[in-house]
Amino acid sequence: MSESEGKDERAAKSGIDRTGREASERAQEFFREGYNCCQSVFLVFGERYGFDRETACRLSASFGGGVGRLRQICGAVSAMAMVCGLETGAVRGEDQEGKAFNYENVQKLAARFERETGSLICRELLGLDRAGQDEKEKEADEAMKGGMGRFRPQARDERYYASRPCMRLIGLAAEILQRWLDEERRI
Repeated sequence: MSESEGKDERAAKSGIDRTGREASERAQEFFREGYNCCQSVFLVFGERYGFDRETACRLSASFGGGVGRLRQICGAVSAMAMVCGLETGAVRGEDQEGKAFNYENVQKLAARFERETGSLICRELLGLDRAGQDEKEKEADEAMKGGMGRFRPQARDERYYASRPCMRLIGLAAEILQRWLDEERRI
């Protein structure tokens, strides 16, 4: 069986046939259920690779909050990279062309996201690095938005959802990823 036949069979077997908008909506539903940004996007695609929900959640859990709430690379972007690795990742250490192909695709996905959002960095996307703020304002912002160094995630309520762009960012990442899969005929 060829590699593309294997991918077609995998997609058919998992029953995945969705549009970018449907992927976006499903990722946002997961976020509303309390999953972090990375989990919310990865769960949409995990079954395609044979991951049950628990395994998919555990695999993607540490990437929320910009990797463990360090506010670095956005969790939704991390999920895109994870799925890209499952699609195009090199599996042999000496495979330089395979590595380059994967990195090229990760960079394409990240560039699409960054074009739409202005950044790949969680703290920037949350507005925690606003210029012109004094220290007291920065502290208040970080406390409200759960800045770096805080281990406990904030309670999910309407104020939380209203104060953060995460819902939109998660939806965008899932849509970009689904369209990339469609464009590359990976499904």
